[in-house]
Amino acid sequence: MNDQAPRIAIPEPTSTEPDYNQRSWPQYARAVEAGGAIAVPVPLSESPATVAKLVASCSGVLLPGSPADVNPQKYGQEPVPECAPADAAREAVDELLLQDAFNLHKPLLCICYGTQSLNVWKGGMLEQHLTTRINHEAGREIIEAHSVSIPETTEHFKAFIPSMTVNSSHHQAISTPGDGLEVVATAPDGTIEAVEQPGDHFVLGVQWHPERTFALDPTSQAIFRDFVGAARSWKPRKIRESVAR
Repeated sequence: MNDQAPRIAIPEPTSTEPDYNQRSWPQYARAVEAGGAIAVPVPLSESPATVAKLVASCSGVLLPGSPADVNPQKYGQEPVPECAPADAAREAVDELLLQDAFNLHKPLLCICYGTQSLNVWKGGMLEQHLTTRINHEAGREIIEAHSVSIPETTEHFKAFIPSMTVNSSHHQAISTPGDGLEVVATAPDGTIEAVEQPGDHFVLGVQWHPERTFALDPTSQAIFRDFVGAARSWKPRKIRESVAR
């Protein structure tokens, strides 16, 4: 066990809305810092070499939400009218961080847009705009938007089987899980709400925002506690031992 505080790389959520970054990034930082980690901001305007140097100093990666949508051309579709503009700078940084996390087996927590980014990077597909009976765009003011069902196969949500309640601020979701990702939470309308990668590499993506309810919600606290714990236990792996994408 590493007694030093683990450093967690967290990119700026967007390259186009500084007000959004100022409001949202500190929430992710506070959640990991509560577990004894150090939140490391990753600017979207830096060069790939600088981003690589930053993430090399970290033992965990957190991909946050964003007002953007992943470019649908990356999963073989043209954007529908409801699809928000892509953020090329955020996508480029996410890809660098994902590559680092999977090559070196670093713990990876993805939230909302970050989960969609992970899924597309792993070869999965997204539903560009949800039109169901569930209001998935309830917004940050609604703490309990809807329930999610949890299967017994989950590794990360065993304490919350068979269901729990989550917030919701998204209009897209995973339609086809990416390579190696298993669905571990679904909304009552069947929308995929969380995925994980089974095995000893901590990889978890949730569609809701646990950072917003961290102060009061045991589920949110458990997500960040387990993630930070995995980052604290992480040790550098030799390249020949790294896990392929």
